[in-house]
Amino acid sequence: MALDTLHDLFVDELKDLYSAETQLTKALPKMAEGANSEELVHAFESHLNETKEHVQRLEDIFSELQASPRGKKCVGMEGLIEEGKEVLKEKGQDWVLDAALIGAAQRVEHYEMAAYGTAREHAEKLGLYKAARLLQTTLDEEGAADKKLTAIAESSVNALAAL
Repeated sequence: MALDTLHDLFVDELKDLYSAETQLTKALPKMAEGANSEELVHAFESHLNETKEHVQRLEDIFSELQASPRGKKCVGMEGLIEEGKEVLKEKGQDWVLDAALIGAAQRVEHYEMAAYGTAREHAEKLGLYKAARLLQTTLDEEGAADKKLTAIAESSVNALAAL
């Protein structure tokens, strides 16, 4: 796909986000299974439900644009998920492994926040205000997930990992 217009770029970004989110729906259950802290397990499970909503929002935007979400693989998310899989293969103290999982998950969240922020801005410039609102909603949820992970790390996991 040639990127000749901002609209072309916007659709390309959406396809990348769609790929990222669908990859994440497969990775989050494994992260939840590998977590030791009940609070962290719950955070991953909760974010899985949100991620499914993110996929649906993207499908709604594609429907409005009369475009297909298929056709692109998000290699950035693929790499971040691979890093998370490496953590899941590690042996070690439970709390330290949870701290590593939080770090891997926060890298995912930051990647998504950057991508959603960019796509939202492009939607606004294109006058696609409904799409911009949907993207902002997801961006807000990604930010909240990041803050939740930080809170879990600061309230228990990091302190226990330091023992």
